[in-house]
Amino acid sequence: MAFIRKKRREQQLQLYSKERFSLLLLNLEEYYFEQHTANHIQNKGGQNERKIRGSLKICSKSVIFEPDVISQPIIKIPLRDCIKIGKHGENGSNRHFAKAKSGEISLIFSQVYFIKEHNIVAPYKIERGKMEYVFELDVSGKVEDVVETLLQLHRASRLDKLGDQTAMITAILQSRLARTSFDKNRFQSVSEKLHMECKAEMVTPLVTNPGHVCITDTNLYFQPLNGYPKPVVQITLQDVRRIYKRRHGLMPLGLEVFCTEDDLCSDIYLKFYEPQDRDDLYFYIATYLEHHVAERTAESYTLQWQRGHLSNYQYLLHLNNLADRSCNDLSQYPVFPWIIDDYCSAELDLSNPGTFRDLSRPVGALNKERLERLLTRYQEMPEPKFMYGSHYSSPGYVLFYLVRIAPEYMLCLQNGRFDNADRMFNRF
Repeated sequence: MAFIRKKRREQQLQLYSKERFSLLLLNLEEYYFEQHTANHIQNKGGQNERKIRGSLKICSKSVIFEPDVISQPIIKIPLRDCIKIGKHGENGSNRHFAKAKSGEISLIFSQVYFIKEHNIVAPYKIERGKMEYVFELDVSGKVEDVVETLLQLHRASRLDKLGDQTAMITAILQSRLARTSFDKNRFQSVSEKLHMECKAEMVTPLVTNPGHVCITDTNLYFQPLNGYPKPVVQITLQDVRRIYKRRHGLMPLGLEVFCTEDDLCSDIYLKFYEPQDRDDLYFYIATYLEHHVAERTAESYTLQWQRGHLSNYQYLLHLNNLADRSCNDLSQYPVFPWIIDDYCSAELDLSNPGTFRDLSRPVGALNKERLERLLTRYQEMPEPKFMYGSHYSSPGYVLFYLVRIAPEYMLCLQNGRFDNADRMFNRF
């Protein structure tokens, strides 16, 4: 099940060697808004005062400080655990807005996470108790704006209902997107003609990154709102080989673009805020592909497989793509059919029907005793009745198989912890 592209993993490792921060350090459904070069001042005002150089990242549910020195851990402060936020050294009811020369921001909180010390991927270390951290921004003039943003996000994080939190953060995000637009200076050529521009999010496993999508007569661009991991992602339309409409969160908002036939992970997966934006972009790229690339259907892939041009592995993954499954969506991850029933023979007799499982029944009905238990439970169950209480494809199940090659995903899903050791390493 480990379909994460090798090239992508190598790029990620190279990125981690230079910058340890990753969107996987955020909570689920959290956004990364902006960053500022800053110093973390330890023991402020004491004899052992020390400044640690790094970058302060403002996220929708946390503040993250990434030190430049790799031996120092990344600091993550959840906004919901903050007690006070403001300019350092200010007092009184207007301390957050009074004019001050200081470029320092003070956070008083009750819990902090320490991550990737010495750049080692490991469960997060947690320290609890009332603490104060002081961060000094390089540009002191930005302090008031940063404090105002943090206070706004802090209010959202303290709302009782999760739906209210999400609504307020979404409003903040949309306001930021509305105040910005795609930077046309990022076009590869001055002769490019703009076709459309809209707001969207780039989707990777467990996280999304908001920004602006722009398509011209020659290129597709995505510009992240936060400039991470790079200012602009560019795809040349001439390189595009396949595109698929996707459901994201069970809504028709996704679009996935492939630039090769053999690569099983896409070059970009975009989630739009409006179905019409997705459909318009799809139509433009599809119209371009009609004149440059042969259409790929399930029948054409079947024919290639029958002729030996595609391996079983490649064929099944192409079918997964056509069935709306994607390596970028852990809730709709590619799956392989279970077709073998003989796991004892040294060699398989493919002419013997007993070698294969009964494909007329679902996997959950293959074991007679288990099926009888499920039917008994079903008959005794009040309405609405159901046979199976869980789905075979979910982020938890998928990451069980990926934990060794992508431990960061499991830490993200489990809020900084690996799963229960007995459940991960024992076979029941």
